[in-house]
Amino acid sequence: MGTGVKIGLFIQVSTFLFLLLGGVGRMPIANAQQVPQYSQYIFNALHINPAYAGYKIDPFVQATYRSQFVDFPGAPETFSISADMASQDEKMGFGAMLLSDRIGATRTQTAMGVYSYRIQVRERAFLSFGVSAGATEYMLDGALFQPDDPSDTGIPSGRINMFTPNLNAGLFFHSETLFAGLSVFNLVGKRNLENEDIALAVHRNHYFFQLGALLHLSELSAFKPSIMIREDFSGPTSFDINAMLLFYDKVWVGGSFRSNVGNPNIEQVTTPQNRTALVGLLDIFVTENLRFGYAYDFNLSHINNFRNNSHEVSLGYYLGNRTNPASKCF
Repeated sequence: MGTGVKIGLFIQVSTFLFLLLGGVGRMPIANAQQVPQYSQYIFNALHINPAYAGYKIDPFVQATYRSQFVDFPGAPETFSISADMASQDEKMGFGAMLLSDRIGATRTQTAMGVYSYRIQVRERAFLSFGVSAGATEYMLDGALFQPDDPSDTGIPSGRINMFTPNLNAGLFFHSETLFAGLSVFNLVGKRNLENEDIALAVHRNHYFFQLGALLHLSELSAFKPSIMIREDFSGPTSFDINAMLLFYDKVWVGGSFRSNVGNPNIEQVTTPQNRTALVGLLDIFVTENLRFGYAYDFNLSHINNFRNNSHEVSLGYYLGNRTNPASKCF
């Protein structure tokens, strides 16, 4: 595929996804909760897009742990295990994900099954459609509260649990040098939470848009720039600007700049997603099949006065022979 064709294809896909995202932006705003934040989605987009399932072809299992704002009271802690693989003809992807996310007195636990279907749109260019479905448990532990008025009957004294179905959907395009994705999380289940007397959480639609490229600098190195936009239409729009370098097909080194753009019609609030940060990223193939990743978030906001930055560690393992060379890249 010539350079001109690649650029043209890149523009077409970018335009399509931006238009689709713009259309989504006109949907009614729904009340909701924040989904967990990751820094290493760059190497496993299954966390933000179910259409990514099966992209690496061979079975791949990854565990990720994130400690956000270390030593800050009630700071978020997230642990997830994901697994995915492609069918023998590489047209379908299958996967599963378990997630546990704790913030203060609340905890969210999710179990999802993932399916994707891939079609070839041009030579060595593919478009995948994916869905993930399962259930989410929201839990509030009232024993962790320290109320000013212990007699307040509106404050629970024990644990309260709520369950809701969950559904996510996405598109993922990739060629040898370009990739783009658009996904929406929390498509169903909001009504279940609205019917409860005490709202432990809300279930807002979250949208993720990803766009990037892989540029080979030499036989031993490559450059991977990308952007990612998060939107839930109830707070500032969050975005990441990422830049990664690959050396000897084994070591990725780079970083991200994460910030947000305020919505003038929405009051600015301080949340884990509403922060400016620099992220250092490292991803290493320890062996041919074992992959180790680390991310360090350095906050560039007032919370950094407490020196509460974030750490994220991941460990992934290929159960096959990594038949897809791009598994090292995307």
